[in-house]
Amino acid sequence: MKKAFVLCASALVLCIAAGLMLLIGQHNQVSRADRPIRNTMAAASTAAAQPSASPTVCDDDRLLALSGQALEALAQQDFQALSGLVHPTRGVTLTPYSTVDPEFDLCFLPDQIAKAGEDTTTYNWGFADGRGSHISMTIPDYFDRYVYDADYRTAPQVSLDQVMASGNALENVSDVFTGCRFVEYYFPQRKPENNGLDWCALKLVFAPGEDGWYLVGLIHSEWTI
Repeated sequence: MKKAFVLCASALVLCIAAGLMLLIGQHNQVSRADRPIRNTMAAASTAAAQPSASPTVCDDDRLLALSGQALEALAQQDFQALSGLVHPTRGVTLTPYSTVDPEFDLCFLPDQIAKAGEDTTTYNWGFADGRGSHISMTIPDYFDRYVYDADYRTAPQVSLDQVMASGNALENVSDVFTGCRFVEYYFPQRKPENNGLDWCALKLVFAPGEDGWYLVGLIHSEWTI
């Protein structure tokens, strides 16, 4: 009788132990199954919380592509093609010498740029730096002298949102064109014998829109006395 009791007690202990092992095993299986989901969701939350670098890279590439299109249009004096890059309501502001003056710099809407080749109007663009004389030119003549005065497609230095050329004029592109970006094309010198006293640069300023970037500024810079 005593032996039978011991056997029953031992069997009960074994059953309890087996039951506990089964419960522990099921718990571990749930934990292992649940863990990857939690990690995946945590990773997704972390990725969503951190700013992605890809939009900036895409914007850089897009801006360089747009500025390249603009340079090609300028090189060919294809005002129709250039007008397609100009902001539809802000237009494009033209600055002959580094310092942007929103009050006096001339600004043209896309349809005006598209017809620039046929426009024989002589405009007053401001004063020639170091000379004080009026800059009185048609739009094509102005573009020849104060926009595409060098083949900027072959400029040895190109920068994004950084002014490389600086003379005696105030560089205020970032102050005036807030929320915009710019590409600068820079020739440190045109002729070696001039020792850099003939540098020139062109900034193409772009503003963001609902469906991309638009040209809003053409800022010319050069060495002056």
